[in-house]
Parts: sequence; structure tokens; C-alpha cells
Amino acid sequence: MSEKKTSTKGLGRGLSALLGNLPPDESVVGSNSPSRIKTSEVCFIPVDTIITNPWQPRNNFEENSLQELSDSIKQYGIIQPITVRGTDDGKYQLISGERRVRAAMMAGLIQIPAYIRTATDLQLIEMALIENIQREDLNPIEIALSLQRLIDEFNITQESLASKVAKSRSVVTNYLRLLKLSTHVQLAVCNHQISMGHARALVVIDDEAQQEKILQRIIDENLSVRQVEDLLRRMQKQSSNKPIKVGLPKHLQLMKQSLSLNLNTKIDIKYNIKGKGSLIINFKSDEDLNRILSLIQKQ
Repeated sequence: MSEKKTSTKGLGRGLSALLGNLPPDESVVGSNSPSRIKTSEVCFIPVDTIITNPWQPRNNFEENSLQELSDSIKQYGIIQPITVRGTDDGKYQLISGERRVRAAMMAGLIQIPAYIRTATDLQLIEMALIENIQREDLNPIEIALSLQRLIDEFNITQESLASKVAKSRSVVTNYLRLLKLSTHVQLAVCNHQISMGHARALVVIDDEAQQEKILQRIIDENLSVRQVEDLLRRMQKQSSNKPIKVGLPKHLQLMKQSLSLNLNTKIDIKYNIKGKGSLIINFKSDEDLNRILSLIQKQ
């Protein structure tokens, strides 16, 4: 009888490669780990043997939410096991479930149910990131930082990254562009003061001070994403209607200086991008004007 292939629809090739191909009886902990556990089973591991994932994409854990989870754990236990990998020093490194571990410790649990997997450092990040993205646990900036870290530390392309996290390349690009925002704007996204739609609208502004000025308007006036986009279009239109200032070419600067010395008066030259302009000769009185005109006629 032929074996059926495990379906990984919706999770992307990266996740299936990480989780889908281990035989049910394969031992996945290191030779020095406390025990040898099969991946198809859930085991209980001591909470004090769990170490955090240094690449954990999630940075913020709300205390109120943790307390609620801890209270639930006290009453019902942990329904969904965490996922870890064994280490050579007999500990377990978290792949996913740090929030559950924190809440379990608050609840006073000594052991916690866990799946134990084999995973490289790259796979560790991928699994943690993919799980959080699929559950929508991360804010857009945390996702962007995690995606950028994968690119920087493991030298993978945006196309490869998009495939691993089961997103289109345009979605990955939109997340990464958020990192161009000022720190204040990024914090506003993390704190849910503005949405990712607001943030994406602000990305088109290069000046960070201007970003923050509009951010304050969004918060103060409770502007929608569409209102922000309309505001930016009006600002762009006003900016494009302003005359473009052109610096005076070198030869005209020399001419201005020479005329000023020869005529012994202040000279101004106006010049635009089309090459048109005006020459302004300043005089102090009628006598000074006649003097200047006399000099010009002689030359």
C-alpha cells in the first residue's frame, strides 16, 4: 500500500520542510538530552530546563493577557503543547510557545507538555516566525524585523523568504518597507496607535520629521487610512506647484562678482531652470544711477 502524502496546503513549502518529514518513531533529542522522545508523542518537560529562543520574533508580552492565560492554565491546564528542540547540554530551547511558558511559570507549574523537534538555527527562526504569522500574534514591525533578520543573518533572497513564510513577495516587501519609518512611527504601530495601512501610507515620506508630524495628526484627528492618503496627495500636489529654485551657475557667479567690482555697486542675478532670468543693478541716488550708466556706456 502506498503512503499518503501529508498535506501542507496554506502553510508554504518552508513549514512542510520543517515539520512534515520526520518518521513517527524518530528520536529527535540530542544524545545528552534528559530523555529520548518520539516526535509523534507529547511529553512533559521541566519548566526550569527550557531556555528561550534568541530569535523570538515576538518582543512584547502584555501582563494582563499573561495573567488571564495563567489563570486559565490553573483551571484547565495547558491545552496546546509548546514546541522545543533538544540541546547538547540537556536543556530544551523554545521554538514556539514562550507566552505559554511564561504563563505556566506564573501559575506555578513544574512541568509543561511539549513536542520536541530537530531544527537548525535557520529552521528555528522559520518555525517561530511562521507559527506567529499564521496565528497573527505579531505586530507588523515585529514581523518586519524578523523577516529582515532572516535576510541579514542567513543571506536569503526576498523570493525565497516569501516562499518560506507562505506570503507573496509584494507582502514581504511591504513589511520590510516599514523599517524605513522613524522610530516614533514604528512604536506607534507596535502600540496599536496606528494601523499597518497608516504606516504604509507614511513610508512614501522620506523626511522622518515630516513622518512624525503627520503621525501626530493621525492620532490627534483620528484620521482614517484614506484620509491620510488624501492628505499626502494634497501635500504632494502643493509641493509640485512650488517654483523650483536653481542655484546660480558658476559663470554667472563670476559675472556677478565682476560687475559688482566694476560698477562699485550691488548686483543681483535671478535665474530659473529654463535659463531665463534678470539682472538687477542697485543704486543709492540719482547721481549714483548716472555714474553707473556712464560707466556702462563707456564699456
